[in-house]
Amino acid sequence: MACVHYKFASKLNYAIATFDGRHISLRDLKKQIMWREKLKAAKFDLQITKAQTEEEYTDDNALIPKNESVIVRRIPIGGVKSTSKADVIRRTEPMMGTSTVTDDSSASISLAKLTKTVNLAEANASEEDKIKAMMSQSGLAYSPVNYMKKPLGTPPPSYTCFRCGRPGHYIKNCPTNGDKCFEPSPRIKKSTVIPRSFMMEVKDPNMKGAKLTNTGTYAIPTIEVEVYAIGKKERPPFLPEEPSSSSGKDDPIPDELLCPICKDIVTDSAVIPCCANSYYDECIRTALLESEDHTCPTCHQHDVSPDALIANKFFFLNIFY
Repeated sequence: MACVHYKFASKLNYAIATFDGRHISLRDLKKQIMWREKLKAAKFDLQITKAQTEEEYTDDNALIPKNESVIVRRIPIGGVKSTSKADVIRRTEPMMGTSTVTDDSSASISLAKLTKTVNLAEANASEEDKIKAMMSQSGLAYSPVNYMKKPLGTPPPSYTCFRCGRPGHYIKNCPTNGDKCFEPSPRIKKSTVIPRSFMMEVKDPNMKGAKLTNTGTYAIPTIEVEVYAIGKKERPPFLPEEPSSSSGKDDPIPDELLCPICKDIVTDSAVIPCCANSYYDECIRTALLESEDHTCPTCHQHDVSPDALIANKFFFLNIFY
């Protein structure tokens, strides 16, 4: 079974129209495309051109060979009218005795009527006016007029102002707005989600922590009642510091943990081979290099090389354990 590959100009992929034989007529191909794409022939016609050369098939009896690739376009019934330069000049030039202002006004009126027309395909207007009307109709839903805030009317009778507590107006239009001497009444919260068994009824709505229940009474959670009874324990500022529980002076540091030269705690210990004493590595190296005969500061032995110093790895165990 042979086939012809076709696609509409607005699509990317090709579809297949199958037939028997080596050729198919243009009329049969149009009918098969109409049937496959579920299109109605009464509304428009199909223009079929070759995909490689863009040559148009105009004769309905023309034979299209198998495995041919074609491009399909929808056009009005009767074909596309070709416009010459003379027609364009004749349309653009105004008529004698008429002004361009009257033409613009008539065009604007026709466009205004077209924007309100539901079915633009059957309207008696030019194709350009129909396109302009279609573009304006597509943007009506996104017009800023549809998103403007509607002015607030009169509030319902059950509404009371949250600022002054009086009905008849919203808080935005409250007459006390801008009055610095006015003190708004405290807003009473509703006791939502809190069970009634955890609430204690009160009569005074101005009581601290009072909430409005669903029955119209005022109540306070029992946990808040206990907290309000205890009160907040405030620590006075500038309270003198309490003396520490430890003794006045820290324990003295043993002498074997101090460097004999700088008298600080040894962190990087090195042992000198002549007398086996531990020093801070930097201190003993500096002392040996600055002395003329490389003399040991403890046993005063001469010719002790700094390279002969031994790192004391067990010195940290004496500090921490």
